[in-house]
Amino acid sequence: MINREWHLLSRPVGWPKPEDFALVETETRAPAEGQVLVRNKYLSVDPYMRGRMSARKSYTAPFELGKVMQGGAVGEIVESNAEGFAVGDHVLHFGGWREYATIDAKGAVKVDPALAPLSTYLGVLGMTGLTAYAGLLRTASFKEGDSVFVSGAAGAVGSQVGQIAKLKGASRVIGSAGSDEKVKLLVEEYGFDAAFNYKNGPVGEQLRQAAPDGVDVYFDNVGGEHLEAAIGSLNERGRIAICGMISVYNNTEPAPGPQNLSRLIQTRGRIEGFLVGDHYDLQPQFVQEVGAWVASGELKYRETVVEGIENNLEAFLGQLRGENTGKMIVKL
Repeated sequence: MINREWHLLSRPVGWPKPEDFALVETETRAPAEGQVLVRNKYLSVDPYMRGRMSARKSYTAPFELGKVMQGGAVGEIVESNAEGFAVGDHVLHFGGWREYATIDAKGAVKVDPALAPLSTYLGVLGMTGLTAYAGLLRTASFKEGDSVFVSGAAGAVGSQVGQIAKLKGASRVIGSAGSDEKVKLLVEEYGFDAAFNYKNGPVGEQLRQAAPDGVDVYFDNVGGEHLEAAIGSLNERGRIAICGMISVYNNTEPAPGPQNLSRLIQTRGRIEGFLVGDHYDLQPQFVQEVGAWVASGELKYRETVVEGIENNLEAFLGQLRGENTGKMIVKL
């Protein structure tokens, strides 16, 4: 079978350009012992992938030039050479950015489309959902009564952070987003107590208006001005969980850090970065608790779906530009 897959041709400088990538035709490879051949149905694009396009050292290896890229995917097994995996099974795996993937079965996890739509295993019930859950409850040490501020709050991670905080008894949840439409979504559908469009004025001023009594927890997806604003509004013993800094991912020069870090001495505040890979021990608890909220309708989610492998790159660039509401997914 002919397979189409995306290769990285050159390492982007600044914003990725179409000429840095190529959609290549290859032939599918029959699975060796212990492997399965999967026809992908949904692919994930995520901000962290921008870092893997660069050669600099990070927490995960860079994409290799001239070879297929990787990412989260859900698909159906069409050929199996692995015990415990049958043709027709659906699996979550990391062989994305392609139509077909021959993968080691030990790197695949079975998922049930009868329990939840397949796409949710890439978002609300997948890595992004666990990121929100672990970052808020473990890294930020959220406790009932906390006031919580979330940047990038209409995205896949941020929207869950705010809702989980409300479900767990937050006193107030504030979100920032990049459009008035997203601000309306945060308040009217996701139940945030307040939200603001960061493009409408200085973030620090808007945050002080939305949270006059300060914030106890800041969940950072953006960095830059948002992080400085959160430090300025942080209450005593406040906690900041650094999940991502999408505002600086495409910078060609180092971005200046917050100029008010000394305030952390006064507030005895804490900043901690985290990676979801360090918290997979929470997976069973996460699936049970969040799965129940999704099933009951208490936790709502949105997906922005782009169709066709040929549009995978544009979907990736779109979520860097903030064009998605909720999880950005490519449907094949």
